[in-house]
Amino acid sequence: MLVEKLSEGESKTVEYKESVPENSQKYMKTVVAFANGNGGKIVFGVKDKNYEITGIESENIFELMDSITNAVSDSCEPLIIPDITLQTINGKTVIVVEIAAGKQTPYYIKSSGIKKGTYVRVAGTTRLADDYTIKDLLFEGANRSYDQAPADIEITEEEINNFCSKLKEIASKNSNSKSEIKDITKNVLLSWGILTEKNNKIIPSNAYILLAENIENHIKVQCGVFKGKTRAIFVDRREFSGSIINQLEEAYKYVLSKINLGAEINGLYRKDVYEFPVESIREIIANAVVHRNYLEPNDIQIALYDDRLEVTSPGGLPKGVTIDKIKSGYSKVRNRAIANVFAYLEIIEKWGSGIPRIFEEFKKYGLREPELIDFEGDFRINLYRNTGKEQDSKETDIINLTNKETNKANITNKAMELSDTDKNIIESIMKNPFITQNEIASDLNLPMSKVKYYIMKLREKNVIKRNGGRQKGEWEINEENIEYNEKN
Repeated sequence: MLVEKLSEGESKTVEYKESVPENSQKYMKTVVAFANGNGGKIVFGVKDKNYEITGIESENIFELMDSITNAVSDSCEPLIIPDITLQTINGKTVIVVEIAAGKQTPYYIKSSGIKKGTYVRVAGTTRLADDYTIKDLLFEGANRSYDQAPADIEITEEEINNFCSKLKEIASKNSNSKSEIKDITKNVLLSWGILTEKNNKIIPSNAYILLAENIENHIKVQCGVFKGKTRAIFVDRREFSGSIINQLEEAYKYVLSKINLGAEINGLYRKDVYEFPVESIREIIANAVVHRNYLEPNDIQIALYDDRLEVTSPGGLPKGVTIDKIKSGYSKVRNRAIANVFAYLEIIEKWGSGIPRIFEEFKKYGLREPELIDFEGDFRINLYRNTGKEQDSKETDIINLTNKETNKANITNKAMELSDTDKNIIESIMKNPFITQNEIASDLNLPMSKVKYYIMKLREKNVIKRNGGRQKGEWEINEENIEYNEKN
């Protein structure tokens, strides 16, 4: 445990406690939350408000460590075995309880049962898991995916054959080598998880319902064009339903119809050129369709603003996946059956090369690097347009920060004086209305406790407000109280 880590505050994988509570339930929620997620550490002997190291003073410290081990083992189901160590920081002893990411999810507190005892970690907080999350954890613990689970419908041989023929027809259209397209059979669909066996009977999986053209499903892709850089003013909106293959194609065509189209002249020849690399757009939408969480009731949202194209996929990142891993080419498939079909159709590749290739294409276009954001409940990719202003990988054009050294936006409040910290927090929210308090703390290099204090004061002064819940809400700035003046 490094001293520098303390200033970063609590996070998705770290929680601080000043002392070891007599009532173990006060930290057991976090234990099961870490096991249900990517693991984590509870550090006893550090204040959670200002991260002051108080240490654990006890003559019976080893007995205390044993009591923690026993409490965790006795309270949690399935069994969780913590790794407990002592560490010395600035001459003071702290107890570090490390919980590994579990493989038998969902983990829960025995006395409360699965429904009321399953917890997950969201940013720096521990929360009771909702029904969708519990179902997702059940599939994960069984090493299955939702799309491979049996659906509550029947299927005929004719429907199976028609589905196979349709897939081959689409694959032939997408392929440059039509002669190499293999036939799809019932056995192939079984191996992919599109069909499954139940009670010695072949039935469709959830993936079949999502992929078939003649079956109604609840999934949609929402598309919209907005004036400016927020969702305040709609210019146009569309909603696509039906087969997720058709949803992908229709959403892709819609985006192409709304983005700018220019031309390159080479001698006597003219070549149409879109403002974004179009294959990258198609792949990003395809990734959203393949990797979204279909247990979530929300829809994929594609939003075009003056400065960016935004693709938001419900469900966040799968367990064990980070943004850094994605950038390096790592891929973990959430919906295996759908991924198998999309790979056969040559819509995606199964080897995780898509994101690095997209980054390379944007670099060739001279565009800013795509921005990947994990909102704990949703995953978003922002593709920034070339607005004619000089941009670099660290600059956002949402509030006209075109030259941070000489043209800083001066934010003032009509009713009261704002501190520099107030202004920096407001700028962070303007750049990303969905930003979490933990991300603000990271961006501004501030302790979490300080960020919480300033946000509380800004909300009390009616400068900002929160719409929606912690997990999927967004910030709104009261523009009647804020003025933006360019300071040269």
